[in-house]
Amino acid sequence: MANGQWYPPEWPDRIRALADGSLTPVAPKRAATVMLLRDTDAGPAVHMLRRRASMAFAGGAYAYPGGGVDPRDEHPVRWAGPTRAWWAQRLGVDEATAQAIVCAAVRETYEEAGVLLAGPTDDSVVGDTTGEDWEADRAALVTRDVSFAEFLDRRGLSLRSDLLGAWTRWITPEFEPRRYDTWFFVAALPKGQRTRNASTEADRTVWIRPADAAASYDKGELLMMPPTIATLRQLTPYDSAAEALAGAPDRDLTPVLAQARLEDGEIVLSWPGHDEFTKHIPTGGAPA
Repeated sequence: MANGQWYPPEWPDRIRALADGSLTPVAPKRAATVMLLRDTDAGPAVHMLRRRASMAFAGGAYAYPGGGVDPRDEHPVRWAGPTRAWWAQRLGVDEATAQAIVCAAVRETYEEAGVLLAGPTDDSVVGDTTGEDWEADRAALVTRDVSFAEFLDRRGLSLRSDLLGAWTRWITPEFEPRRYDTWFFVAALPKGQRTRNASTEADRTVWIRPADAAASYDKGELLMMPPTIATLRQLTPYDSAAEALAGAPDRDLTPVLAQARLEDGEIVLSWPGHDEFTKHIPTGGAPA
């Protein structure tokens, strides 16, 4: 392959089925993912994990910590930072949904990377989150034995929504069997905390400069889904994590949704605003 774009072999058949009406799109599930940044002498690095090859969705691809919204993410939660109403306007959803998406972003980052964007006061963040007691709490969140609201309440912590910046929104194509409506956020690694591979879905984690990750993708060395490489390219101009966070409020959150159309005897698959991902699929062959 020319690059590391994740392209499932069943896509052409599913695209044809969608076009002829024999495939009914499934409703996308709400999800959130976080591009966690830390500053280095060579500029900011982003935390990425490699999904296990056995995973049904994007196996072997590099991604960021994240996952689906838990219905309980809408439950009342200790909250700091911009109000739910502010987040609802920023994300283009109602207040309950906005809270759930922000909660999912913070919860999944803790579940998969061991990093917690929460603190005992509105202007503080917890320090080291390693240790048996923290790990027991994290495991209970993963198994859904406790909700994120319950976890924060018992710990006396408030979710620091001000530490997140909404970056972009992508919706999985209609022809995919597993679909997600995913909000991407950017955040800086809190002082005193460190990442670890806490996810059972990943076999490797890495801190890497966005430009280096993008170069490895271009060489076909790192496999990624379109939104992952797109966001990496968007991060490359920033010289620090704080600078990226400062740029987040100006980001357009109009959803990016792939489009498939028939043209001159082939299927053209494209992502609006992202020409590099366009694929031309002969009606009886592989993508070009």
